[in-house]
Amino acid sequence: MKLNVYSKTLIILAIPAILESLLQSMVGFVDILFISKLGLKEVVAVGISNAILQIYFAVFLALGTASTVFVSRYLGANEKEKVKVITSHSIILTLVVGSIFGIISFFFPENLLALMGAEKDVIEIGSVYFRIVATPAILISVMFTIGAILRGSGDTKTPLRIGIWMNIVHIVLDYVLIFGVFFEGLGLQGAAIASVIARLFGVYLLLHHLFIKGFVSYKLSEWIIKIEVIKDLVKLGIPASMERLLMRFGQVIYFGLIVRMGTEVYAAHTLAGNFTIFASVIGTGIAVATTTLVGKSLGAGDIEAVKNYSISSIKLMTISMTTTLLITFLLSSKISSIFTADIVVIGLITTVLAIDLITQPATAIVASLTATLQAGGDTKFPMYMTAIGIWAIRTVGVYFLGIYLGWGLVGAWIAIGLDNYFRAILLIVRYRSLKWIKDLT
Repeated sequence: MKLNVYSKTLIILAIPAILESLLQSMVGFVDILFISKLGLKEVVAVGISNAILQIYFAVFLALGTASTVFVSRYLGANEKEKVKVITSHSIILTLVVGSIFGIISFFFPENLLALMGAEKDVIEIGSVYFRIVATPAILISVMFTIGAILRGSGDTKTPLRIGIWMNIVHIVLDYVLIFGVFFEGLGLQGAAIASVIARLFGVYLLLHHLFIKGFVSYKLSEWIIKIEVIKDLVKLGIPASMERLLMRFGQVIYFGLIVRMGTEVYAAHTLAGNFTIFASVIGTGIAVATTTLVGKSLGAGDIEAVKNYSISSIKLMTISMTTTLLITFLLSSKISSIFTADIVVIGLITTVLAIDLITQPATAIVASLTATLQAGGDTKFPMYMTAIGIWAIRTVGVYFLGIYLGWGLVGAWIAIGLDNYFRAILLIVRYRSLKWIKDLT
């Protein structure tokens, strides 16, 4: 593939974001490796807890997306004062939302895990882990928002640098607190505590840099709430939140169906999901760059650049994500044996990764066009597509193919692939109509 100037610009901006996501994923990879030494039940407990956390992340990511869109648009139009207003109000909004999720996590961890269909012994193990890691949800929400603001300004290097230090702290504390050094290890609780401390460290560094960059200040006048600004953020953020929430709640349902297929099957599903992260992080990085560059181009009124960035994004994502997953698939048997000696689990992982390899082009198109449409201010259409895809195709498909027909995990991953191809086709139609370009002023 010959790279044009738009592809090169996307790559330059995406690389730090990709590396940041890769580092985070590697921490998750190491985290699950450490936890796998404790047992399969612990792996399942963390897998289910993380599935619930993905619902939280969905809302936080949506708030971050709204911030990115406004910041990139205003910077493209050279309206720096509006950037400061959006930044302060984004932080205020994310503090409120993060606090709400933290309260829910503290009081109802067992109920949330039970909704996922977790067995009693898994709930006992997982509820303690979940309460520790999710009660300080405010840390996660602030991290997402500040990172999104910086990336929306075109600064993807600072979140990367901070991510490196944060992940170093996380890995070191993970090992020390799980297994113990000169003291008895805390096991799964240690993993949760390590996550919280690392996030606290990351939030401090991100906030510090945000003040240094001048996006916010200590002046009280800049923190006085303007209802119209909050409304604008919410108006753009709610459909984006709903799109992600519909996806995550759908996952809660079909994850619950997979849990009922047995511990070995869900362990295979969890581990296979961790392996696909290597392709996903590339898509995440390019999506960040796509949202930023499409937003800035729209702010500057350069529609031709908008088209070129979006088309280049689709090509880059499709080629890079599919190639990465192909390599992962070829190495999957050897990698799986590091985590488990269970031959059934290893066989399932390899099989579902083969299915996901066929699905990957559609996954890339969905990620790219969702980022493009949201940068244009059209957060509703991706929401509608996700609602139909996740509920009418994916969840129903997991039940019909996986349970009713008895295809198990293979049927579940086929259903996931059908959903992605369905959404990819309809997003292409929407993109070509240009109806997704909205006026945010």
